[in-house]
Amino acid sequence: MNAHEIDYQIFGEEMQYVELELDPQEAVIAEAGNFMMMDSGIRMDTIFGDGSKQNEGFLGKVLGAGKRLLTGESLFMTIFSNEVQGKKKISFASPYPGKVIPIDLTRFNGKFICQKDAFLCAAKGVSIGIEFSKKLGRGFFGGEGFIMQKVEGDGMAFVHAGGTMAKKELQPGEKLKVDTGCIIGFTQTVDYDIEFVGGIRNTLFGGEGLFFATLTGPGTVYIQSLPFSRLASRIHQAAPQQGGKDKGEGSILGGIGDVLSGDNRF
Repeated sequence: MNAHEIDYQIFGEEMQYVELELDPQEAVIAEAGNFMMMDSGIRMDTIFGDGSKQNEGFLGKVLGAGKRLLTGESLFMTIFSNEVQGKKKISFASPYPGKVIPIDLTRFNGKFICQKDAFLCAAKGVSIGIEFSKKLGRGFFGGEGFIMQKVEGDGMAFVHAGGTMAKKELQPGEKLKVDTGCIIGFTQTVDYDIEFVGGIRNTLFGGEGLFFATLTGPGTVYIQSLPFSRLASRIHQAAPQQGGKDKGEGSILGGIGDVLSGDNRF
């Protein structure tokens, strides 16, 4: 497996995007909806799966695409190829506030495991597959279910995280407890399991769920400070409900403050 070698640069702080530089005949693959902008001369094609099995016939393409259904993704991906002479640039953006993380698969023995919606884009030749959990507890209570994504190959891949990213290098036997939604991904040498929070008060009133994710080294772990599910939940709670009023959050005047500011939704 020989992925295309691509140069890149990441721009921004809290709303990042990655710019990839393609030599002639080089290409990248991306999830639908992540494209931002590109130079003229780059051709866009929609393909089954990730394109890593394009030479294995129709059955290979169908199997590659079918795996994506299990992770909740589309059957199709988009490939962007530089079809002209000279270098061309293309950019992909994170779908929500956070960080873009470059993953050099050659540094991780050709495999990186991540949550199902973390993948952003990668060099052509990188395989985007599925990773099944072999532990029932992790499957039922781990937040990501039985299936996670795995990125395999010898090229560059890019994943995105919500909020701020933390990178942890775990030593052999070292254990890290994490909120199940805060995991971005980890190397294949890391053991991933779940652990009961414990204690009646913690369970009933702690508000942090019933389980921690436990990550045991050796290996590299990436953690996000703001999972999209947490962001969406807070937005839903703060949004005015049908037939009701908002909370007047941020003002002691509440609804009166809304009237004074010109907001007459009551």
